[in-house]
Amino acid sequence: MTQDEHKEGIKGMANPRRYGIERVAYILMRLSGLGLLGYFVAHIYETSNILKGRMGWDEFLQLTQTTEGHIFMAIVIAMCVFHTVNGIRVMMGHVGVGVGQPARPDYPYTPASQNYRHKIGIYSAIILSAVAMMYGLAVMFGE
Repeated sequence: MTQDEHKEGIKGMANPRRYGIERVAYILMRLSGLGLLGYFVAHIYETSNILKGRMGWDEFLQLTQTTEGHIFMAIVIAMCVFHTVNGIRVMMGHVGVGVGQPARPDYPYTPASQNYRHKIGIYSAIILSAVAMMYGLAVMFGE
């Protein structure tokens, strides 16, 4: 490795060819968690608008009944599904499901937890969240 390879910054950290799909899942898990936290706070604020009466409630709901609001909600659906499915995959890995038998760590060491079963779980989480997002878009924009 040259010294320039260590200066890639965020672009290098997120490079899936360098670290594999596990790093992509790690980054998506963190981003979806932060996104869902932001949505949770915004949802609490939105729900508190009912204290302003029916007029205040309807006025605020008009913000969510736009094209941008529907796209935002579809992204929230995708984040929720990905975070849930990937979290279940991580929990199953922690208890040993799909990890495989322990092996002697000979060079070059490849962790047993990063096998094809867990990669299938990552791809499944991505595919399920995309399908859920498309379904949400179809419901919100459908006739």
